[in-house]
Amino acid sequence: MKNKPLKIFLRWLLCAVIIFIAFWFVLPPLNLRSSTLWGFLVFCIAVCAVINSLPRLSEALSGFSGMKRIPYASDYKGALKKTGKPFKIALIAVLCIIVLNIAAWLSGAEIFNASRYVNLITPEDGDFTADVAEINRSQIPVVDRDTASRLGQRKLGEMSDLVSQFVIEEDYTQINYKGKPVRVTPLTYGDIIKWFNNQSEGIPAYISVDMTTQETTLVRLEDGIKYSRGEYFFRNLDRCLRFKYPTKIFDNISFEIDENGTPYWVASCVGFKIGIWSGRDIDGAVLLNAVTGESEYYALDDIPSWVDQVYSSEMIMEQLTYNGKYRSGFFNSIFGQQGVLQPTDGYNYLAINDDVYLYTGMTSVTSDESNVGFVLTNLRTKETKFYSIPGAEEYSAMSSAEGQVQHLKYTATFPLLLNISDRPTYFMSLKDAAGLVKMYAFVDVSQYQIVGTGETVDAARADYIAKLKDEDLEVDDAEEKTVSGIIERIASAVVNGNTNYYITLENSDTVYIVPVTLSDRLPLAQPGDSIELSVSETAEGITVSKAQLK
Repeated sequence: MKNKPLKIFLRWLLCAVIIFIAFWFVLPPLNLRSSTLWGFLVFCIAVCAVINSLPRLSEALSGFSGMKRIPYASDYKGALKKTGKPFKIALIAVLCIIVLNIAAWLSGAEIFNASRYVNLITPEDGDFTADVAEINRSQIPVVDRDTASRLGQRKLGEMSDLVSQFVIEEDYTQINYKGKPVRVTPLTYGDIIKWFNNQSEGIPAYISVDMTTQETTLVRLEDGIKYSRGEYFFRNLDRCLRFKYPTKIFDNISFEIDENGTPYWVASCVGFKIGIWSGRDIDGAVLLNAVTGESEYYALDDIPSWVDQVYSSEMIMEQLTYNGKYRSGFFNSIFGQQGVLQPTDGYNYLAINDDVYLYTGMTSVTSDESNVGFVLTNLRTKETKFYSIPGAEEYSAMSSAEGQVQHLKYTATFPLLLNISDRPTYFMSLKDAAGLVKMYAFVDVSQYQIVGTGETVDAARADYIAKLKDEDLEVDDAEEKTVSGIIERIASAVVNGNTNYYITLENSDTVYIVPVTLSDRLPLAQPGDSIELSVSETAEGITVSKAQLK
């Protein structure tokens, strides 16, 4: 009995050590509105009950060793009673937590709160032509996440001093950087040994992929990234955020850079709009400098404008689903389903006015072949607009584009929505079996059988415009003009596997680059021949969409 207080102390010390180790790895927010915390509390109760009951149970069961008969069930029942109250107290506590969880779930159940779920996101009617300006064709992003990953791996492989020590994180966050759409992602340590060798200097660089030119840059930092998911102790990103902000419930944590190229982690903080822990939304964000570890919490309206992704795409898609599903009440979403909509099974991003917008189509729950319209949501402010433009569902448009090059067996990326001559148009890259971009396609949203393809963005757009005109559709293409004259000089060259002809006309210094695909007579052209070209101005120079020898 003399050692009883010491034994009790040691048992509770063991409980504390196990709970701390679990907390170190699980990192639950110390917030009663977090379901993760309640699950962690059940674990803590179970640990305390088991550790405090085992010595008493062992003592009770040891009495069986002197028995000259096989113990009956009543003997075991009596032994369990001698273990005292820990299990009973634990059971009562767990039952109370279960009851509280059921009550919390009921307080936010969709059947009772359908109208509140609808209001989590409030799309306003928008004017597509006014809201989505026609971007310069040199700014059309042609790189998706998969292609960015391949380009990043290739760039790291060129850096002999880094490739043996570091690997690339698969974040590839899409942001607007100095007016250009780019994807950025940090490096991380190859393994724990490489972390041990390099952690004092930190991670020396991050990858930036220009989504329009495919130019991939490994940006070296004067001071390395000290705070990341690749760290193991207090510099671990999740652990650093939890100990600095113990009550915050974090959702999406994305890697971004400010206008000076300084890397930051943007950790969005969740608030609940319905019941106890239902109706997830964003209240603000923590910005953590990845180099210094300095951080600051910003309310939603105060988040700096250079931050692009505060709301995760998954949260926006979830809220759009609620908005389309319950707009006419809970029971209508099950019976009748009048006016019930749902987002299509995919999304993409669009850069507008230095912000990143999520794009997805909206379709009827009774149809999977067409959209009734589409939405654009600002991922920093959640400003959302709905455009009532019926047309092809994205996957139908992808199939239509693939059908144009079926002999090549290319696959289309998920479409990006663009304004082409005041017409909503899907744009997608066409990739070969190795995942390399080979061609591009424009597909009309309203009439998805109209498809323009080409080996360059300009050539694909020119083919698309020509097919729109062939269908006698109104096209606002004021940039295009006709140039005719006598060929003064002509030469050919193969660029990226494609034959182009370089032509100058008499009394002009302009060099016209004409793909051989525009006319099968180009190989026969000579100085002195007459030619008529349809040309348009781009940021990269003059683009030729048609060529006709006379």
